[in-house]
Amino acid sequence: MNRRFSVPLSLFTALLLATPLALLARADGIQVGNPAGNRLAIAPTADQATISKMVYGALSDSRLAYRPRPADQALSEDIFRRYLEALDGNRQFFTAADIARFEPYRASMGDAVREGDPSAAFAMFGIYRERVEQRVDYARKLLKKDFDFTGNERWEYDREKAPWAADSAALDALWRKSVMNDWLRLKIAGKEPAEIRKTLDKRYEQVARSVSELKGEDVFALFLNAYTASVDPHTDYLNPRSAENFNQQMSLSLEGIGAQLQRQDDVVVIREIIPGGPASMDGTLKAGDRIVGVGQGKTGTIEDVIGWRIDDVVAKIRGTKGTQVKLEYIPAESGIDGGHRTVTLTRQRVQLAEQAAKSKTYTIPAHAGAPERLIGVIELPTFYQDFEGRRRNGNDYTSATRDVARLLAEFKAKGVDGVVLDLRNNGGGSLDEAVQLTGLFIDQGPVVQQRESGGRVQVYSDRTPGVAWEGPLAVVVNRGSASASEIFAGAMQDYGRALIIGETTFGKGTVQNLLDLDRWPAAGEGPRYGQVKLTIAQFFRADGGSTQNKGVVPDITYPLSVDANEFGESTYDNALPWTRIAAVPHARYGNFAPLLPQLQQMHAARIADDLEFQWWSEDVSHYRAEAAKKYLSLNETERRAERDRQEAQRKERQVIRKEKGLDLDPLAEETDDGLTANERDVVRDAAREKAAEKRPDPLQREAAAILANAIDLLEQDRTLSAQILPKTASAVRWTE
Repeated sequence: MNRRFSVPLSLFTALLLATPLALLARADGIQVGNPAGNRLAIAPTADQATISKMVYGALSDSRLAYRPRPADQALSEDIFRRYLEALDGNRQFFTAADIARFEPYRASMGDAVREGDPSAAFAMFGIYRERVEQRVDYARKLLKKDFDFTGNERWEYDREKAPWAADSAALDALWRKSVMNDWLRLKIAGKEPAEIRKTLDKRYEQVARSVSELKGEDVFALFLNAYTASVDPHTDYLNPRSAENFNQQMSLSLEGIGAQLQRQDDVVVIREIIPGGPASMDGTLKAGDRIVGVGQGKTGTIEDVIGWRIDDVVAKIRGTKGTQVKLEYIPAESGIDGGHRTVTLTRQRVQLAEQAAKSKTYTIPAHAGAPERLIGVIELPTFYQDFEGRRRNGNDYTSATRDVARLLAEFKAKGVDGVVLDLRNNGGGSLDEAVQLTGLFIDQGPVVQQRESGGRVQVYSDRTPGVAWEGPLAVVVNRGSASASEIFAGAMQDYGRALIIGETTFGKGTVQNLLDLDRWPAAGEGPRYGQVKLTIAQFFRADGGSTQNKGVVPDITYPLSVDANEFGESTYDNALPWTRIAAVPHARYGNFAPLLPQLQQMHAARIADDLEFQWWSEDVSHYRAEAAKKYLSLNETERRAERDRQEAQRKERQVIRKEKGLDLDPLAEETDDGLTANERDVVRDAAREKAAEKRPDPLQREAAAILANAIDLLEQDRTLSAQILPKTASAVRWTE
């Protein structure tokens, strides 16, 4: 949100509610490095010393942060531990001797941040880079040998809490099993030994290269974020490039050519052409084409970008709207040694529609005297808002609320009986959007309370008369629903406006703001220092309760897909505790408590006969059981038996779907190919990702059925309806 606060220097630019950046990252095989691919002599810079001091001033020596933390012994130890986790979280590179070597740094990390001297962190990284090279060298040598997969060995892949390896020999033993697992996956996938050796040799070489290509700014960001995470789990330092990407993610737009890129080996490949962008409108480029050179303008010299890190290539391609970029590329069908071609494109503002709100409908069949129901579903992946676009033009900017309002109007035109808002895996976003979205469903009133570090409580309210949808409403959430999602779901529950269905949410009840470190840039100078996303407040529901740690508990629950001790706010060792403040007066449109037992019974009876729901529940139980083991067998017979079981299960389910006329699973024929994302055919992998969006979604369909049941029960039983929806709730209408 773009609210401004009366704080020193007017530093705050946007009030945000989101889960950690780590939860938003994609594991898509993107590598990092420097343009020339050469190993750099990494050392701190004067700018980094300045940044470190500024960030320390904001988080430890001011009242800007909600819970500032001074540079004491405990903080230093936390920074030391988190930095080690950032470098070697699975404890597969460092030995106990290395950790002993780092021990003198443990007590001085806080001082290092305060004084702007991250040299200790850079020294630790230097050792880390050496260890990566050593481990990769050992792994590649192992590929020359053969492995025995008939024994009882197993690879224990979860080493986060394991002791550090005693010496190099102990690491050799760990890595041998890791390589065996990689080999076995490819072998079971049908790969021949020569192909396996080639694939894994390239994979391990790429691991070493990605680390050797890291820049000093990357190492500095790792260190500084070890500090910010020690202050608060949702506080992050963003260098200028990361800040730009974050803001683009929030606005769902960027200025460029409209192509999703992925690095594969030494070349950047087009993964997808974004509809409506310059590349799409031009029609020359297509998915699979390899970009090997970039030039600026029609006559600019083309710079060879083979071997560059992907974010450096992206930085060259992006640019100001209306400017031109010239790309040298190799067509996908030509192969890596094919002829080169060029195309010149004019950069434009590109909308990232994939993360925008989307709609669909479900027809719930007539049942037990109740008529057929048409239920509309809106999927909202994030609470996005184009802050800069809103500042420039308050009547035309990208907004989650504006998009949802448009979809609700379309639903009204179709005559839907009820609406389900799907917030599963929605990690949050703009607080302003959470408040405005709530206003689409309530007729004015408080939405969320915010308590600042000094104790002052501010209430954010919907002040717009009327509602965009007055009818039956349900909200679907899961453990990945966080922050702004929890504000909205909590408000719907407090007002008795909607049924909440699914799993207990993430439990993030804090507010973040972006602090711009480039307050006074020199003339003609772009961003230099970056931004800090820091926690400035804690939010509370209208009823006074916090979502912090506890999350929002649904009215109708689904089986847990993940435990609270595995994922969520409660897993952070320095998360704020749950607490409560005074409630604020607000309307109560309904009280669904008397209705829940009947809905729960109908839900249980229905899912007992719902094959897709039962299959999902079985898969979740199996996954959780396997994950709890934290190891994989290295016995080929055992692994093949498990693979065969899964393959037979997929085929059997697909046959049953065909027999019963159910929607088919477009990925039913997919098997584990043993490859990582950047080793697969880019075009095919992107197509698979698109197909996954069309897989049967029994949880969403069941939410629509639950809402239809609620509508039926309230229409059939006027006494119950009057009890649950009092006449005073004139702003909403669940029944005629």
